[in-house]
Amino acid sequence: MSEVTDADFEAEVIGSDVPVLVEFTADWCPPCRQMAPVLRALADETGDRLKVVQLDVDHNPLTTNAYKVLSMPTFMVFRGGEPVRSMVGARPKRRLLEEIADVL
Repeated sequence: MSEVTDADFEAEVIGSDVPVLVEFTADWCPPCRQMAPVLRALADETGDRLKVVQLDVDHNPLTTNAYKVLSMPTFMVFRGGEPVRSMVGARPKRRLLEEIADVL
């Protein structure tokens, strides 16, 4: 699982050939820290069918504001350069997989 920034968001997420799950996160957010092992497991399980990345909202305000992210963690799935799904709040891996199944 990698981190993206305002500087490389377009290249890493918008320009990706595969769907991308972006977690908008922050160091001060306990539910975000809780999601880290879930996202690592999800990245391992989906392999090259889904790219999983994190974006720190405190250090990347341009992207955060562009997608009107107000709560952490917010998950957005991008496919073909467009956001196709948005979810707010921590959740178990099984539920997250169910919510993004149609994108994979």
